[in-house]
Parts: sequence; structure tokens; C-alpha cells
Amino acid sequence: MPHIRMYTTAVCPFCIRAKKLLAARGVAGIEEIRVDLDPERRDEMMRITGRRTVPQIFIDDRHIGGCEELQSLDHQGKLAPLLQDAG
Repeated sequence: MPHIRMYTTAVCPFCIRAKKLLAARGVAGIEEIRVDLDPERRDEMMRITGRRTVPQIFIDDRHIGGCEELQSLDHQGKLAPLLQDAG
């Protein structure tokens, strides 16, 4: 199973949706980085991704994007193979 890293906040509905989708696809653990608790991690996220919105999702070292990009990958049938091939 790949390493999943997600920059999140506590009250973000898109973060919750992304976590539920990943769980439905068999992902047991997500490294969650709470940018609402640590402004330096938000700066890190923005530097790495060029984006300020959450979630920002990584599968291994690959930046997937946000919830909409994750859902799009799933709808195209590309998420499951990515989760199987990564790691």
C-alpha cells in the first residue's frame, strides 16, 4: 500500500470526502498534516503545491491535487491502479 499524505484542516468538508473515498478504496492509514494547527505546514504546502486550499493529497511522492482531482481519478478508473502500483 502506498504512503498517503494529506494536508487538511479540521472542518474542511472536502478533506472529509477525500478521506472517505480513500478509505472506501482500501487505504487504511493517511498521514494527515493539519495546516490549521501549524501555519508553517501551510506555508510548506503552498511552497510544494502552489496552492493554498485543502486538501492537498499525495500518493507516495506524487501530488494528486485536491478532492475534486481525487474524485476525477476515481471516476476515470485510475485511482485503484495508482493505489495498487504505488508503494
